[in-house]
Amino acid sequence: MTELLNRVRGALVGLKMPRAMEALDHTVQRLERGEITAIEAIDALLSEEYVTRESRRIDVALRTAKLHPVKTLESFDFSFQPSLDRERIAALAQLDFIRCAEVVHFLGPPGTGKSHLATALGVTAVKAGRQVYRASLAELVDALARAERHGQLAERIRFYARASLLIVPLVVCRQTTTGQWTRSATCPSARAAPICSSSW
Repeated sequence: MTELLNRVRGALVGLKMPRAMEALDHTVQRLERGEITAIEAIDALLSEEYVTRESRRIDVALRTAKLHPVKTLESFDFSFQPSLDRERIAALAQLDFIRCAEVVHFLGPPGTGKSHLATALGVTAVKAGRQVYRASLAELVDALARAERHGQLAERIRFYARASLLIVPLVVCRQTTTGQWTRSATCPSARAAPICSSSW
């Protein structure tokens, strides 16, 4: 039994499965006590490793996508926005709009949850294995302008195009003297204006 366990440990090391390695002795003890079957023991070890790797993948993807701090649909207070169609948001969470290459706009005055919902959909997409990236309009246009100056505009556009979901908070809401909300999206700098007008 010891020799067999050593072979299993060696295999786990070779396969780079550290979490399964950590759980091996406890799983074997449960197996010996008759608490689980052999197939359940295999399932337990693989599940431990899979959960650990998936958690690591999601964390790296969220940081790469600039989705920190993390927001989720479960943490969104729909009672705060009773006019919001909860079923429609739930439908968006199925991510069919990504598959269909559709654009989703969240419009409204500040403090209505637009950023929370956009980020939450991004988090949902990351968990589903989609590549996501978030950048403000200013960051996006400045990056494109900088890339153009260095002759790398096409490469930078391809970088953004690789994302299955690109989240861009580009709408600025402001209240006029009459109490109405207006929306505008402007280029962040004069140098970036040619990029803004020719690349969008």
